[in-house]
Amino acid sequence: MIRETVPELPVPTGADLALRGLPRTVAAHDAHMAGVQGMNLVETGGTSGPVQLALPLTLGAWNLERCLFPEASAAQVADCDVLLLSEMDHGMARTAQRNTTRDMAAALGMHYAYAAEFLELGLGSPVEQGFCTEDRNARGYHGNALMAKTRLRDPFALRLHGERQWFSDPEQPRLGERVAIGATVETTSGPFLAVSTHLESACGPAHRERQVQGLIETLDGAFPCLPLLIGGDLNTGNHNAGDWRAEGLFDVARAAGFTVHGGPEETPTTRPSLITRWPERRMKLDWLLARDLTLEDTEIRPSLDPDGRPLSDHDAIVTRVTAIG
Repeated sequence: MIRETVPELPVPTGADLALRGLPRTVAAHDAHMAGVQGMNLVETGGTSGPVQLALPLTLGAWNLERCLFPEASAAQVADCDVLLLSEMDHGMARTAQRNTTRDMAAALGMHYAYAAEFLELGLGSPVEQGFCTEDRNARGYHGNALMAKTRLRDPFALRLHGERQWFSDPEQPRLGERVAIGATVETTSGPFLAVSTHLESACGPAHRERQVQGLIETLDGAFPCLPLLIGGDLNTGNHNAGDWRAEGLFDVARAAGFTVHGGPEETPTTRPSLITRWPERRMKLDWLLARDLTLEDTEIRPSLDPDGRPLSDHDAIVTRVTAIG
């Protein structure tokens, strides 16, 4: 578990990016990543409001697909007290080198914690390269974030290990693995643990089931008495003909005492976007898993700005937490 915090992740060094001669193995990947400072830190910043949030509170989870438009995205979820975000760029040419998490938190007046899933070794997909403002990344981080209208207590990050398959990807080579970012959120009804995560897409259901099992076991060991909410893009049905019902991760979560929330069962949470341009690709990928928390019905909120421009290839899922314990 990563617990050291900094006000901004450092710029990668030449040694961090010197990967050309490394064998594409798990051992070589992990040995190198252990020495890359920015992949072993949590960035925290922003502003915070009251010491405790009052219930009911509004909570959203949203995969922002690089976060091309931080301010417009912030406006879409301005009513939320807590946000679980994924696919947030930090120093990428395709998003104008912006720290998209910091900028979105500033627009919302929120405190944030951010951890890098990947150190991108290129400029992204061919479509993404069309958005690039420069021919290099200032930092090259891509990861997940947690935001709240109160100070996040004891933030941490946790890697969800798999096969390191993105290390060898010919189109989008990356150093890193999927990650969860979490912290304690204080409310007038007591604290709860909020965890933003993003499961692997380039795999089958058994892989994601193991990721959820490992995540829950680790959180239960580290935070045994806290009510818990896990949310984000769980990639359910990805590389599985879009069938989210075939995912064993839901059984794992329910067996551990969680309730599952994703809005209407037949309503997908993906859409065509400026980057993902396939109108036939509609899936239900985004979920909230809650234990010892009472949630209202979950809304699937379209990720279209007032002019109809898609802000992401995912819609946000938004709910209200009405009770703790």
